[in-house]
Amino acid sequence: MNFRILTCFILLSFSSKIFSQENAPHLKGKVNISIKEGTFECDLTLSNIPRIQDYLIRLNSGMNLLHIRSKKPEDFVLVYDKSDKDSTSTGESLAYYFPNNNRKSKFLPEELQFRYVGKFPVAIDTIENYSRQDWKGNIAFNGMSVRSDGSQSAWYPIIYDAKKDIAYDRVVYDIELNCIDCSTIYANGNKPVSSNSAHLISNEPKEVALYCGKYDFVDDGNIVILNPKFPQDKIDQFSNLVSSYKKYYEQKLNIRFNQTPTFINTTPTSIKNAWLFVSYPTIMGIGWGEYGLAGIFEEKSQKFYKPMIAHELGHYYFGTVKVFNSELGDMMSEGFTEYMALKLTEEIQGEKAYQDILVTKYENLKDFKPNSFSIVKSITDIADRQTYVYDYAPIIFIAIEKEIGKKKMWEWLRNILETKVEFTNYEFLVSTLKNTLKNDKKVELIINTYFDNVNSTENAIKKITEK
Repeated sequence: MNFRILTCFILLSFSSKIFSQENAPHLKGKVNISIKEGTFECDLTLSNIPRIQDYLIRLNSGMNLLHIRSKKPEDFVLVYDKSDKDSTSTGESLAYYFPNNNRKSKFLPEELQFRYVGKFPVAIDTIENYSRQDWKGNIAFNGMSVRSDGSQSAWYPIIYDAKKDIAYDRVVYDIELNCIDCSTIYANGNKPVSSNSAHLISNEPKEVALYCGKYDFVDDGNIVILNPKFPQDKIDQFSNLVSSYKKYYEQKLNIRFNQTPTFINTTPTSIKNAWLFVSYPTIMGIGWGEYGLAGIFEEKSQKFYKPMIAHELGHYYFGTVKVFNSELGDMMSEGFTEYMALKLTEEIQGEKAYQDILVTKYENLKDFKPNSFSIVKSITDIADRQTYVYDYAPIIFIAIEKEIGKKKMWEWLRNILETKVEFTNYEFLVSTLKNTLKNDKKVELIINTYFDNVNSTENAIKKITEK
């Protein structure tokens, strides 16, 4: 099985605008789901749309449109085109836009209505009826529930600013959701509802991840667990673990978690996949038996499961408090989150657990020849994204920690989270380091050794392992 992560309130010195996202789109309408039939039926209206010239609208490729209708400033059914240049899409969605009459530019109404339906496979057993693969962006029906993230699956329309590389996947929403064969309904930003229908409202912008089906849940005030398959004493143990992890991050970064983490325990539509991903405050754990959330209690599996939980909680900061873009944005979001998870593992789980993970990362990097940060000019310059962001980047950051000390390293992370820029690119990475260290000689050493060096991997491992 592939156990490497495939991913996915008040900051004392932050402005409240970080969380308000005044330009977030508003999503309103009705959604009907059947977990037995694997169907979505949606009538959704998108308003408060950012004024963007070079835009695309992402919608899952399995959704069949009746129409996209302009509601403001005029009411009429739109003619749309599809783009084949949405290079940052992960493949699950189609990209739509509305051409002007001259077809040389685009126009974007103030309010749009989308009516569409989708039917997806339902994997009801692991002998004859299952998929080869399951993944984060899959709209996954397993016979007992439906699971979907928001941004990658794009089950609802998402505005994308191509010029600024910003996806407006976080929306303020007001949705009437019906699931005729469900007992519980959950949407990111709301508490789970014990019903087959619910009126779901979020006045804070959220990525609208869904988990609807036949399951129970627990809420102890510290964490919420949907579909728990372990006894109360294990639930208490899990809650205490999460509490200790949250406390560690809050103390290091001086930023409090603003919402109760919600953990979802569910099974994949395949027989071999197991992973976690986050759409904060939701953390989805997908896997069978000990490879689901219950793996955190198993002696053999907890050695990789506990760091994975630490990683996903860390995405509250790198991915939620701060959203990254540009060619190095993914590396920063995942690399710094993995670095924090490693530091937490070192201090809470112990030196041996920490060193065991480092040894695995060294092995993964053995024959890996990455482009150093300064060379990456587009996402195509990153070969083997998995190894680059989860192994190479955190090893570089640990080496930098050895150069500047842990205190300065955490200060750098805070500066990255606090600094407001349009693009989180290489220049941003270097400028925040300079502002942290205020030592040109030290910055030059780091750039020459790790940021702009063909032997950056070897240099980093040598620095980490030196006595």
